[in-house]
Amino acid sequence: MKKTKIERLRNAGWKVGSTKEFLGLTDEESALIEMKLALARNLKERRTARNLTQKQLAEQLGSSQSRVAKMEAADASVSLDLLVRTLLVLGATRQQLGRIIGRQATVPAA
Repeated sequence: MKKTKIERLRNAGWKVGSTKEFLGLTDEESALIEMKLALARNLKERRTARNLTQKQLAEQLGSSQSRVAKMEAADASVSLDLLVRTLLVLGATRQQLGRIIGRQATVPAA
């Protein structure tokens, strides 16, 4: 967020902070969410780069299109295990998975 917008919001009486602060997440909870989001984003990138539809990927996994959609949305019902296994099916290596979850999330301006 631009500093000018932050200043305008604060001058109007709004508090500006992070999602972590707003939800009262611990460092561990925040890190887990960021890992899950990173894996979900990468899953969608790999699927689209291979010109696969969600339905086609679901067939490869023995799953449903709606389940793939939930994976890509990092739905709460989707486990990290399922995201990792799906990325492996899409050709990700262990090293690539490490880089994906090791990336720092962008922190909004405070």
